[in-house]
Amino acid sequence: MRRQFTVIIEREGNGYVSLCPELDIASQGETIEAARDNLQEALELFFETASRQEIQARLHEEVYVTQVEVAVG
Repeated sequence: MRRQFTVIIEREGNGYVSLCPELDIASQGETIEAARDNLQEALELFFETASRQEIQARLHEEVYVTQVEVAVG
């Protein structure tokens, strides 16, 4: 079975950090693509080794990514 997950990538220093908020799993890489690929690998390893109980305990079924506008300064 295959499933899609949300990936958030942000610049941190000289590289990038990637996060899957549904499972609270993160990785990093020197480029956006590397950060995404490394997170994909981390997720695959998690699903290969985690018990059903651990997956259910970590999995957030509903994750929303949106933006808000606020006054600054």
